[in-house]
Amino acid sequence: MTAYLRYLPFVLAVLACLTPWVTSPIALVLGFLLTSLGWVPSGLPLTKITKKLLAYSIVGLGFGIPLQEALAVTGDGIGLIIATITGTLVFGTALAKLIGLDRKTGHLIASGTAICGGSAIAAVSPAINADDEQIGLALGTVFVLNSLALFVFPMIGHALGLDQHTFGTWAAIAIHDTSSVVGAASAYGEQALTTATTLKLARALWIVPVAFVSALMFRSHAKKSLFHFSLYFIA
Repeated sequence: MTAYLRYLPFVLAVLACLTPWVTSPIALVLGFLLTSLGWVPSGLPLTKITKKLLAYSIVGLGFGIPLQEALAVTGDGIGLIIATITGTLVFGTALAKLIGLDRKTGHLIASGTAICGGSAIAAVSPAINADDEQIGLALGTVFVLNSLALFVFPMIGHALGLDQHTFGTWAAIAIHDTSSVVGAASAYGEQALTTATTLKLARALWIVPVAFVSALMFRSHAKKSLFHFSLYFIA
């Protein structure tokens, strides 16, 4: 009975993460705490479960994107979107190599920065067969930068006198997760929020091609399963 009670915090944390009040950064911190305190059940195949959940979550993200709105913004800013995604991936890969960072970890961080933070990392990680440590490090880096951006970006925007549209575009391109983009842009103004949200959603559509390119780059054997969940995402 005592052994079961030991894992009660794990069960409660999992249930809490199913509610809308626990954000991705909070979930990540909970995971770190549970692992550090030894409250994660050792008998569960967590690696298998995690990879399945990541794939299902990306499919769910696809159902949450308003297609007409995303396509309209993509059509208007297609050059900017392609240039910033490609530039970020190239620069991120080069920087990771320069500082001696593990190649897969560097690619995950670059992908998260280029598209939509944790969602992109979740999509790309099975495509390149990244392990839990690489995924955790990439997610931790992205979420720390997201937290800083929420407070720092509006301050910089006001200091530079950026107009609403310019700030919204900058926030959508430079901040990782959609939730943090919405938070920073809403603090700046209504027009900034509209611009940032629509542009960020348009960038999220690029999860699928980037995941496919990543699988080719790393010669991954996950192409078949990646093809299946990509179809569900598009649908």
